[in-house]
Amino acid sequence: MFSTERLMTLAEKMRESGLTQTVITDSDAIYYLTGEMQHCGERFLALLVKDNGGATLFLNKLFINTLIPNEEIVWFTDNVRGAQLVANYTDHSKPLGLDKNMRAEFVLQIMGVNAGSEYVNGSLLVDSMRAVKDEHERQLMINASILNDKGMTEIKKYVKEGVTEKELADKLLEVYLSLGADGFSFPPIVSFGAHAADPHHEPDDTKLEKNQCVLFDIGCAKDGYCADMTRTYYFGEPTEEEKKIYALVKKANESAEAMIKPGVRFCDIDAAARSVIEEAGYGEYFTHRLGHSIGREVHEYGDVSGVNENCVVEGMTFSCEPGIYLPGKYGVRIEDLCMVTADGVKILNSVSKEMESL
Repeated sequence: MFSTERLMTLAEKMRESGLTQTVITDSDAIYYLTGEMQHCGERFLALLVKDNGGATLFLNKLFINTLIPNEEIVWFTDNVRGAQLVANYTDHSKPLGLDKNMRAEFVLQIMGVNAGSEYVNGSLLVDSMRAVKDEHERQLMINASILNDKGMTEIKKYVKEGVTEKELADKLLEVYLSLGADGFSFPPIVSFGAHAADPHHEPDDTKLEKNQCVLFDIGCAKDGYCADMTRTYYFGEPTEEEKKIYALVKKANESAEAMIKPGVRFCDIDAAARSVIEEAGYGEYFTHRLGHSIGREVHEYGDVSGVNENCVVEGMTFSCEPGIYLPGKYGVRIEDLCMVTADGVKILNSVSKEMESL
């Protein structure tokens, strides 16, 4: 069960980094390495991986639905501290990699029994693998975005005077399920007017009025992979200023996407979009990074920001989402998902980015 190609790749990366043992507790990372998905809530779940490719799963007996052979599982109950069991299987004289998402109480338990000589972030090795999607994963990402495109096209039909942000967000779930999606990849953002100036506004009971912008930041999940897209529309006729701001954001989005290809630095992609907005005098109103990596989780390791000097690699998928947010007035964001190809980029969203009044 555990002699998977991905586990062997991780073991090779461990040897290259000088790490002999690491503990993975993130459910998505465990699934990625083993094909086994377990959601254990507050209870301890871990995969201990050695640099020879060997692996052991630590699993509470409450969660018996598993295809993994018993000899590769360390079972325990609520009367045992599962995290402390790890020490029985580690080399205490060598560094131990720990998952970046491991709960502090479990970290303290492992450290309390001296399971390793020191503790390092072991997630970076798995994260670097997950960042580069294989052919099967790429197709799943494409499929999810196809459904998301359909969802965006459909939800626009329900925009009308007096509808609330929450009503549209609730309707979106119905739309996704009717299209065959598994549900949301994240709670949707639906923002009217001044609310669109808050990049992470949560939909509320605000009713739509004439001549307001309508911002949808939405994503569905399908077969374990996530989609994400933002479009900004207008209910009524946009002002000249709104037309100007929209055109700037669209230009920033397209300028960044045009330079994506293997070997280009993430920070340079961010700069391509940011410079368009800064040169127009709106730099202070673009308040976040240009994008984030995406896959089984809507936000995965790695981002498109001014501090990320790593280079783009074929198979990576990330968002490109410049925005301008004018407090008390409105905001505009346009977001696509970008999949890096051998010689450029495939934009996963086909919904038009031209200004549109609903």
